[in-house]
Amino acid sequence: MIGSMYSVIAMKLILTTGVVPNLNISAALLGFLFIRTWLKVLEKSGFVSKPFTRQENTMIQTCAVACYGIANGGGFGSYILALNKKTYELAGVNNEGNSPKSVKEPGLGWTTGYLYLISFVGLFALIPLRKIMILDLKLTYPSGLATAVLINGFHNQSDKIAKKQVQGFMKYFSISFFWGFFKWFFSGTGTGKVQCGFGQFPIFGLKAWKHTFYSDFSMTYIGAGMIVSHLVNLSLILGAVLSHGLMWPLISRHKGDWFSESLQESDMKSLFGYKVFLSIALILGDGLYNFAKILACTIINIHDKLKNRDLEMVVGGQEKPIEVLKRNQIFIGENIPIWLATVGYALFAIICTLAIPFMFPQLKWYYVVSAYIIAPSLAFCNAYGVGLTDINMSYNYAKVAIFVLAAMSGKEDGIVAALIGCGLIKSVVSVASILMQDFKTAYLTCTSPKAMFLSQVIGTTLGCVTAPLSFFLFYKAFDVGNPDGEFKAPFALMYRNMAILGVQGFSALPNHCLQICYGFFALAIGVNVVRDMSPQKVGKYMPLPMVMAMPFLVGAYFAIDMCIGSLIVFVSHKINSKKAEFMVSAIASGLICGEGLWTLPAAVLALAKVNPPICMKFLPS
Repeated sequence: MIGSMYSVIAMKLILTTGVVPNLNISAALLGFLFIRTWLKVLEKSGFVSKPFTRQENTMIQTCAVACYGIANGGGFGSYILALNKKTYELAGVNNEGNSPKSVKEPGLGWTTGYLYLISFVGLFALIPLRKIMILDLKLTYPSGLATAVLINGFHNQSDKIAKKQVQGFMKYFSISFFWGFFKWFFSGTGTGKVQCGFGQFPIFGLKAWKHTFYSDFSMTYIGAGMIVSHLVNLSLILGAVLSHGLMWPLISRHKGDWFSESLQESDMKSLFGYKVFLSIALILGDGLYNFAKILACTIINIHDKLKNRDLEMVVGGQEKPIEVLKRNQIFIGENIPIWLATVGYALFAIICTLAIPFMFPQLKWYYVVSAYIIAPSLAFCNAYGVGLTDINMSYNYAKVAIFVLAAMSGKEDGIVAALIGCGLIKSVVSVASILMQDFKTAYLTCTSPKAMFLSQVIGTTLGCVTAPLSFFLFYKAFDVGNPDGEFKAPFALMYRNMAILGVQGFSALPNHCLQICYGFFALAIGVNVVRDMSPQKVGKYMPLPMVMAMPFLVGAYFAIDMCIGSLIVFVSHKINSKKAEFMVSAIASGLICGEGLWTLPAAVLALAKVNPPICMKFLPS
């Protein structure tokens, strides 16, 4: 139930801005609140039940995260949507590299089949290395660690705190749901491109509103802003000011000089092209730097571990605490056979090699074989990096795959081969690191690794059904992919243009765009170098270039909502830090789930052609 609900919420976030916060902790909290509330109801009804354990809590969290993880990583907001007709038209019908043969409309049948093919391979990629990565290398996996600490805390805390969390969640869930219902009444159809309702509330005035500096009073983004760090939210607002406040007005002045005045707004040779390619330059600069850094850290760290192994065995010879010995015994004793991992990986890889070229003739079978030969080593590098830094780099491996496959496949087949092929790599690399992160949570909560792996398989199986259903709920009910609408799906156009760039080269860029891209690429690397080389008190204030790039296409409005979430957390800690520690996650989960769940009735009303009765819009006096 939690996994299905989060699939809808994650899909909404993907199709509006592309920013999905880590919902592991929130899923663990909801699992705890739902089951504890259910047990209380049973108790008052006279039924006696066994106590709810942290192992069961971990299994619920694992299953829910695996389920919504398919919605998040399944490419619905990026490479799958990049194949549809609307994205093809936005990328420029007259663009040489944008082949008309590279259009494939999303369908419930083929997307579900494709997900079932690619999503299970990654589950088997790193199972033989779980002991090495968790016990021998002692990797941290910060999100897995935080989730385990939270689950252990839930089951050690008093009923009074649990009751407050349940009340806080229900209160803010109700407020968020009814606020979504209230907003809907005022969002009727307006004239032209003006959206009605609270979705474009010009809190900074109408001039700022024209540059997307307004609030849409989204409880989902306020809740998301409460979960992510202050640095993420400040990076978003900095990216919004840099792009919509500075760069786009300056480039717009060169209309008629750098690009023709007669071009449509959505044409890639107009201002829209600069928005797309400058955001790609920031993302690539940040991604390549972090990829090189994590690869270097991995090599140095493994070398140091091997060098100091004998020393550790002597120094670490003292008796270990009983709790650690117990955890180690459960983690090693519950062994998942290596033959199962090998056979599972080989079997799913063979099925994919046979089926995917049949579904997509543009992607040749030998590309699929090559992808699955190199994927385990890439998955190891990524899982190691996640263990050290908590940064999942799977999307960067996918982007590299896009450029390589597009260049190798040629103009006719390049775009489809690149977009579908990147999904193979991304899925293995992402699923393997998520599994390893969940193994860390299982280790720290003394959960059976076999049971945890089974939960992951069940969650993945469910996710392959709930993710396409969630997507088509939005795709059929709303105008997905419209740059002027609510569901912009910015990464779909970004991924398609990366494939076009791989096919066509730099001729795909608008005038003077390459030179500005060099500047933004260097900016991304420079900011990272300053963060890593400068003292901690300076480095911790450096923005995140990958996050800064997100408002470039989407707009500034969601960054404002996310910052409101940060402000709420900041003020809460100032007023009562102890209370804020256990209440913030409950309140944030309530805000995200309430408005996220309102999406379901809103979609049903849209499909039934029931329009909101009022259009509220703002005019100059």
